[in-house]
Parts: sequence; structure tokens; C-alpha cells
Amino acid sequence: MVKTAVKKINKMAVSMNGQSNGMEVPKKRLNVKKTYKLYIDGKFPRTESGRFISFKTIDATVNICRSSRKDLRDAIVSNRKALEGWSKRSAYNKGQILYRIAETLESRKAQFIDTFRQQGMTPTAAKSEVDKSIDLLVYYAGWTDKYIQLFSSVNPVESSHFNFSYPEPTGVTVIYPSEESALLSFISAVAPVIAGGNTCTVIISGGYPLTAIDFAEVLNASDVPGGVINILTGQRKELLAPAAMHMDINAIIFEDLSAEQRKSLQIQSAANLKRLINFSKEPVQSPYRILNCQEIKTTWHPIGI
Repeated sequence: MVKTAVKKINKMAVSMNGQSNGMEVPKKRLNVKKTYKLYIDGKFPRTESGRFISFKTIDATVNICRSSRKDLRDAIVSNRKALEGWSKRSAYNKGQILYRIAETLESRKAQFIDTFRQQGMTPTAAKSEVDKSIDLLVYYAGWTDKYIQLFSSVNPVESSHFNFSYPEPTGVTVIYPSEESALLSFISAVAPVIAGGNTCTVIISGGYPLTAIDFAEVLNASDVPGGVINILTGQRKELLAPAAMHMDINAIIFEDLSAEQRKSLQIQSAANLKRLINFSKEPVQSPYRILNCQEIKTTWHPIGI
């Protein structure tokens, strides 16, 4: 009876493998290649322009989206929509989500090391980059419920009032991470921005673009609400002016813009008093990166009422 059962199981296994009823298992299967898209509002759309940039890896040449002004506008709309909900989340919950991003990245470390290898980085350097990025996420997760205590104050005044100052999110931001760096530059800008309750759109150009696109998949699996972090790939020179002149962006964060690009941003962003924040002045692990993306609000309260 046992032998009969074993024979039936083996027969079913053969059938499932497609080797019965005249079916043949193909010797080679189709290689399903990855499509590199944008990340906007928690979704993975293609660029509305239909344009792409050819990027050469070790094994092949892939096409990544070349974002347009319309893509940027769509991203900013979703940032603004998500801002109120994200900024009002508890510090504890924001810390949980940042830690969850670190957990998810840790579980996919091998994938990111391979993606770096495809883009020409050595395995040792790739492992170091991913490890430091994970540690940085954990670092800023720990600051979400502490930076307000550090940067708030009770101010002495002459009248019979309490006077309190405390930080609040700046709002919608656009981030230009270093073109020469990889994942660490990306996370060292994004983590403090969202830890402080802001939303952001990250413009990826040059460097290691495939890694940033893979990171969008980590965000999508890490409880980050749609619209809190958007990722666009494209050409920096094409998207600098639209971001500077956009009236619903509160701040632009950068690391390696040239003097000419910074001057252009200052002129074009003056219409809505947009803040320009240079993150290259702060170390990657610093609560002052969070403070740089905050506005200080002061409240007066009468004593004895």
C-alpha cells in the first residue's frame, strides 16, 4: 500500500514538471529582465514623456526613465497630499517606519551588493556601502523622538508669559544627492528629512541610479505611506530650474551642486522664498541635518491663566 502511494506521488511530480502527456520541459527559460521605473505616490509609473536614458552595466545595457517636468509636478502633488498625515504621525511611529526600512534593506543586502557590482563597484565596497546605509537608517530612527527635546527651548521674557520655541517640519522638499556617491548619499539626505516630518522627492542623476530604483522597492515594502518619498531618475540640468521655480516646494536640499547651479537656484527660487539647504556642511550622522529641515515656531502663553 505504501509503495502504491509513493508511485502515485512520483507520477504527480512528473506530471507537474510537464514531462507527461507529451509535454517537454524547455532546456532554457526566458530571462525576465527588470523594467526600471519611477516611484511616485507609492506606485511605479513610467515617465509620461516616454523618454529613457541608456545605462551600461557589466552584463548589459539597461534603460532608465528620463523624468520630465510633468513627472516632477506629479511627484510634488503627491508630496503635498502626504505631508499633513506624515507630519502628524507620532515620533514613535516615524521611528518604527525608519527602522522597518532598515530591516527590509538588511534582508535584501545580497540584492543590493549585486546591483552595485553590476554598476562597477567591488563587492567589498558594495558591502560597506549597504552596511553603512542600514546603520544610518537605524541612527535616524532613534532620533525621531529626541530631536524636539534637544532643539526646543523655554525663553526668558520680560512680561508675565511663558515663551516656548520648538521645531516644525519645513514641508515639501526636493533632494539632489551627490552624483558621485551611491546609496549612502541618498539615505543620508532622505532619512533626516522624513525623520523630521517632511516629505521629499529625490532626483537621481549619474552615480549609481539602479541602486536608488531598487531602494524604491524597499520603501514600498516598509510601511512608508505613498507620497512621503518619491524617486525620479533623469538629468539634473533638466530638472533644476523647474524645481527652483515650482511654487509648492518649500526647500531644495543638495550636496554637490556647482557654484553656477547654486547661484541659478538662488535667483529662480526667490519668488516663493524657497529654502536652499547644503547638506555637505554636516556629517552624515548628525541631528543638525534634521534641524536644517525644520522651522522654529515660537508660542506665547500668559502666566496665571
